[in-house]
Amino acid sequence: MAASKPVEAAVAAAAAPGSGSGVGGGAAAGPAGGLPRWQLALAVGAPLLLGAGAVYLWSRQRRRREAGGRGDAGGLKRHSERKTPEGRASPAPGSGHPEGPGAHLEMNSLDRAQAAKNKGNKYFKAGKYEQAIQCYTEAISLCPTEKNVDLSTFYQNRAAAFEQLQKWKEVAQDCTKAVELNPKYVKALFRRAKAHEKLDNKKECLEDVTAVCILEGFQNQQSMLLADKVLKLLGKEKAKEKYKNREPLMPSPQFIKSYFSSFTDDIISQPMLKGEKSDEDKDKEGEALEVKENSGYLKAKQYMEEENYDKIISECSKEVDAQGKYMAEALLLRATFYLLIGNATAAKPDLDKVISLKDANVKLRANALIKRGSMYMQQQQPLLSTQDFNMAADIDPQNADVYHHRGQLKILLDQVEEAVADFDECIRLRPESALAQAQKCFALYRQAYTGNNSSQIQAAMKGFEEVIKKFPRCAEGYALYAQALTDQQQFGKADEMYDKCIDLEPDNATTYVHKGLLQLQWKQDLDRGLELISKAIEIDNKCDFAYETMGTIEVQRGNMEKAIDMFNKAINLAKSEMEMAHLYSLCDAAHAQTEVAKKYGLKPPTL
Repeated sequence: MAASKPVEAAVAAAAAPGSGSGVGGGAAAGPAGGLPRWQLALAVGAPLLLGAGAVYLWSRQRRRREAGGRGDAGGLKRHSERKTPEGRASPAPGSGHPEGPGAHLEMNSLDRAQAAKNKGNKYFKAGKYEQAIQCYTEAISLCPTEKNVDLSTFYQNRAAAFEQLQKWKEVAQDCTKAVELNPKYVKALFRRAKAHEKLDNKKECLEDVTAVCILEGFQNQQSMLLADKVLKLLGKEKAKEKYKNREPLMPSPQFIKSYFSSFTDDIISQPMLKGEKSDEDKDKEGEALEVKENSGYLKAKQYMEEENYDKIISECSKEVDAQGKYMAEALLLRATFYLLIGNATAAKPDLDKVISLKDANVKLRANALIKRGSMYMQQQQPLLSTQDFNMAADIDPQNADVYHHRGQLKILLDQVEEAVADFDECIRLRPESALAQAQKCFALYRQAYTGNNSSQIQAAMKGFEEVIKKFPRCAEGYALYAQALTDQQQFGKADEMYDKCIDLEPDNATTYVHKGLLQLQWKQDLDRGLELISKAIEIDNKCDFAYETMGTIEVQRGNMEKAIDMFNKAINLAKSEMEMAHLYSLCDAAHAQTEVAKKYGLKPPTL
């Protein structure tokens, strides 16, 4: 299996961390790599704002990286101070004192207003907010109406006093006045954003804080954290409603095959046994097989071999309803496909039943525990997930799949040493497991990379070379090596590794997405990058990772309408509520930037 989505996708992929959306049908590229999905999607040099979708300066990030600097995530500066002190507006044209006839009278009015404001500031500092409000109100009434900047300051100061009294509606109203007078007034916009947050006006909050982030050049962590917070809340709300009413969607055949390829001790994914086929069918090479028994499960297995996946759940239901001799297998197979179409609610009772069948084949029960544990991880319940994997290891200690998939869980939990120990046990049980060896190597590499240990990094890179030499037909080895090479800015060699992945698995869409991102980071070749990602969609029109990445790039190009269209396509393909919430966050960020551009003429830098 070639390169794949980052970790969030692997976890959210409707089943095990070994699902086809994770690296190699198993390794979570993101977590192991310490690259959250938003950052990998913009590995081209302009990381997303904390997962929110706002664009940081492309050229600045490139120059910083080329200069060898490595700041914290997204290059954020860790400060929260505003550039202008409390009670002052951002500089604006026409803010000087007037000249000519009548100037003396206006100066007197303005001076009286400033005096009232200064008195209000003293009350404010003393914590006497009601008196401060009275003074600011007096300043507003005295200020000449054409003094936009001064007047906006008085409204903003009064909003600050209302904020101390938690009168959020009044805060929003005064900030609106301030912004109408001075549209690029950062303090007023941010204060209104906070008021909208308190009033549960998430959309308005997001638009205001997006404007603030753009005006500040994405340099203030306080603003960016608020943007991230409201985007996550919006995403969760929308995903909860959408996911509840979504139509189940079968993934692409390539995804399904990659998912099952991550298991070696899974009875239900094994080819049909000779005894399960009729003698007549054994002689009909190239013709559709018919099962010997009138069994819904065996019919479902036949459909699996024919890649006729849409009929599997109904055939398994027939076996379960009839309480046939393959009932345990049918329950597990049905649960697996429920997970693949993103219906964890339907899958769980089937998995619970298999796990409780003490007389069932131990490998069936262990496999059900792996899948339920992976489902729990997808639902962000790591303790339940860990319990299931540990139980699987207890009841079937010689099952390599348990250690393989538990190793991936440990990577997700940043428990790299334990992950490596599990991969070692998997390799001991199945020395020919190229996948486990490649993933172990990648886990060691990421541990060395995040710890900035150069000698261990070199040892890990040498380990990759040994893996691809020993297993030249393992696309996973090349894919993970390519990601490590990209980290090391060995772009040419990384590109060669992705080409080898494509040679081995030409129908793997995610490889094309990663190769496209590499072109952007390496050569800043936007056309070639988009061409490769478009190729991924052509190969697999259900590849949500491709649509998401395309949308992310269109955000950077300033094509918000197209970006929103791409994100919506990805949302409709999301395999879990968590995945859908993430995609809604990206989509909402693009919407907010569109609205900010309309209202204030503000746009972040584009590619």
